[in-house]
Amino acid sequence: MSVAYDDSVGVEVSSDSFWEVGNYKRTVKRIDDGYRLCSDLMNCLHERARIEKAYAQQLTEWARRWRQLVEKGPQYGTVEKAWIALMSEAERVSELHLEVKAALMNEDFEKIKNWQKDAFHKQMMGGFKETKEAEDSFRKAQKPWAKKLKEVEAAKKAHHAACKEEKLAISREANSKADPSLNPEQLKKLQDKVEKCKQDVLKTKEKYEKSLKELDQGTPQYMENMEQVFEQCQQFEEKRLRFFREVLLEVQKHLDLSNVAGYKAIYRDLEQNIKAADAVEDLRWFRANHGPGMAMNWPQFEEWSADLNRTLSRREKKKASDGVTLTGISQTGDHALQSKPSSVSSYEKTQSYPADWSDDESNNPFSSTDANGDSNPFDEDTTSGTEVRVRALYDYEGQEHDELSFKAGRWALAAPGAGGFLPAWEVSLFGFTKSGKVPANLTHGAALPLPPHPTPSSKRAGVQMAEQSSENKHCGAPDLCPGRLPCRAGQAN
Repeated sequence: MSVAYDDSVGVEVSSDSFWEVGNYKRTVKRIDDGYRLCSDLMNCLHERARIEKAYAQQLTEWARRWRQLVEKGPQYGTVEKAWIALMSEAERVSELHLEVKAALMNEDFEKIKNWQKDAFHKQMMGGFKETKEAEDSFRKAQKPWAKKLKEVEAAKKAHHAACKEEKLAISREANSKADPSLNPEQLKKLQDKVEKCKQDVLKTKEKYEKSLKELDQGTPQYMENMEQVFEQCQQFEEKRLRFFREVLLEVQKHLDLSNVAGYKAIYRDLEQNIKAADAVEDLRWFRANHGPGMAMNWPQFEEWSADLNRTLSRREKKKASDGVTLTGISQTGDHALQSKPSSVSSYEKTQSYPADWSDDESNNPFSSTDANGDSNPFDEDTTSGTEVRVRALYDYEGQEHDELSFKAGRWALAAPGAGGFLPAWEVSLFGFTKSGKVPANLTHGAALPLPPHPTPSSKRAGVQMAEQSSENKHCGAPDLCPGRLPCRAGQAN
């Protein structure tokens, strides 16, 4: 029965040298480590690619959010453009980092993956073909020398045992000479034992020396064979090291954005945009559009005109319009109007506002909610008619028989008309309903469905004013009659 030879059994490893039996396994393990290092490098690049992608996404989101804030914010002019240039830089840099991510994954990662697949071949029983070949070659090269080394160790052990036995025999013989109780025959046996031990020492020494000589004679061939296998492993490792160096250089080129022409152009453009910011030009623009440089229709003496049929005030001329400006809906009452604030920009940079404009909605009676924060009860049907609910902006005294007189803050229902006037129903808090005309720019209001009032659909501009009365009955317009006072508006002819 044959027994497999194990070159490590019975051999005491005396050092960490490569030439010791079994120490070639570190070289063999390096092949397995090469496969793992390829996987580690791929994981390293994959994580970096995810970082590049996340950074690009964060840059894009940051640029989008801040571009909106700056564009809607109070900054204006060339400084605004310089500020927005930061967002443009972030967007362009984001694109470059996405390109870095794509290069890392599509080029470098795939290159390592393919090289690993070609360099290492897995076996059915586990491990790699290259590892097994190297280990078999080392074992084959080391086997003869390891066998002789084992013989040397055995001869050494036998010689040392013989020497020890000789020493004990000599010690016993010396002690027996001082012992008178021993007979000559016993002394003879001890002397013979000493002689025999000396002969054993000589024999084991001779065998030990012979084994060492044979081992020394086989050492050069052993070293040559081991060197040859080791060089094969070195060549395989050299390919991996050179490949890693090549890949890392490619990764460096992909990561180094300073060598990208487009990257330099980004910051060159950013610098130009920032340097283009001109405080003097921005101040001049603001002065012309929002300051003393704005045009002004200064009050002048105006002759009465029969064609105009009324005297226009300074505010009327500034707000001259053929219709009613619709801005919102608000419920009225005897108390002061209130509304919820909403998020608005400090101002719109694309248009000019009149002097009485304010972004504080607490001063705006046409907000989308009523004074209590609730939605307007008439919001369900805002297109049922062409009439609108309007509110007088200033006091006005009718100058013709068909014109209505208004106090600032008075509400009415009106329909847009032509010629700068519009027919209107004035809903009085004391129960009177009048029809007539008011200047279009007198009012400010929003579209509302008409409550069950007599509509002016059959009336046109110039209809004579008429007072109508009926029994005390609510008109169904509580927002126009917050006090729930009795009125006769619902009994119109």
